[in-house]
Amino acid sequence: MNTIPADAAPIDAGGEPGARARLQVAAWLLACCALVFAIVVVGGVTRLTHSGLSIVEWQPILGTLPPINEAQWLETFGKYKLTPEYQKVNQGMSLDAFKGIFWWEYFHRLFGRMIGVVFLLPLLWFWWRRHINRPLALKLAGIFVLGALQGAMGWYMVKSGLVDNPRVSQYRLTAHLSFALAIYAAMLWTALGLLYPVARGAVAPPVPLRRVSWIVTAVVAYTVVTGGFVAGIRAGFAYNTFPLMNGHVVPPEIFMLEPWHLNFFNNMATVQFDHRLGAWLLALLVPWFWLKARREALASRVRLAGHLLLGMLALQVALGIATLLLLVPIPLAAAHQGGAVLLLTAALLANYALRSHPTPARSRHQPQGMTSTYS
Repeated sequence: MNTIPADAAPIDAGGEPGARARLQVAAWLLACCALVFAIVVVGGVTRLTHSGLSIVEWQPILGTLPPINEAQWLETFGKYKLTPEYQKVNQGMSLDAFKGIFWWEYFHRLFGRMIGVVFLLPLLWFWWRRHINRPLALKLAGIFVLGALQGAMGWYMVKSGLVDNPRVSQYRLTAHLSFALAIYAAMLWTALGLLYPVARGAVAPPVPLRRVSWIVTAVVAYTVVTGGFVAGIRAGFAYNTFPLMNGHVVPPEIFMLEPWHLNFFNNMATVQFDHRLGAWLLALLVPWFWLKARREALASRVRLAGHLLLGMLALQVALGIATLLLLVPIPLAAAHQGGAVLLLTAALLANYALRSHPTPARSRHQPQGMTSTYS
């Protein structure tokens, strides 16, 4: 009688996904990561083209269909004409011009719905086919809940620009971006755990190096969050010099608002200084991490992750400087936003590579007495 190899079975005797199942689930999660990366870039273009307030209703189901005839276009345009953005910024806009901003926001929302479907349906299929066990299913369900909350956060953000001030709240914009990156990071980390399960009892790399890698990741997150505030108050259009800010290391206007804590969220000088500070910290930490990793007797995967992190930081810093000096051109600014996701990816890859010496998921043999974790 033919038997299925233990590592090819959906769930093995220990209740863990088999190798083939892990690879399939990981490939699906990485595809979802690619979609999230794409929607972050599209969201950046939507913001930069001032298209985000063109759709004034949130209809998760009915909103999937765009206007399909002249009457529906005029109705949709009529609703936009009632918004502060039209009345204070785009007064007299033509229908054709409105269609130009409408489509960016429409595709951004449609992309979000598509990601929800691409995530949910395979998740249910994998569960039904027993390709995932209960702990993994709970993690994936949690990611799906985060995705649903992200959709609600997106509408909550848009609503803030449909009142008196025709701009979305920088707080809600930053929260929207942060939610997207949290979802991306959760999917990527889960996929890495499936591709390279960490064998318990394996010798881990030096603790100081692992701590530095997590500090780097925390600073990347800090820089992304401050970048959200830069985008939210359009601070990129001020202090368009580098390395100094209009001739100053610390601009004199940094604490011009009262109370003082509002400067960190509403003051262009402070917000941009904070964003630059994160970049400067990374410019110091990442090369130090790279040099330290080269000197240690580490697996080639760790060294490769260090090279990737250093290279991605150099590219992202170059994009940031060019975006600033050239007064935020849309292609460069969108590339800089996408670069933030790639830099976060490189930091997470370095962190995972440093957890311990992992065993590739495609390996058909695992030492007896060794169990794996997929966290």
